[in-house]
Amino acid sequence: MTQATSNVTVAKQRDGKWSFTLTFRGVTHPASGKFSSQLQAQAAGMATLNALQGNRQA
Repeated sequence: MTQATSNVTVAKQRDGKWSFTLTFRGVTHPASGKFSSQLQAQAAGMATLNALQGNRQA
């Protein structure tokens, strides 16, 4: 059995802020956050995805 795709997509919004869209187990969740940089949005998105997957850093 193959596991559904999970990923994070980062996009710049009309107001100049950055947000991330999360796809987890094949379900796409709406854009989240108003970050001042692309890197901040990407880091927050990856942290959220890791938390959902149960991958915790020691």
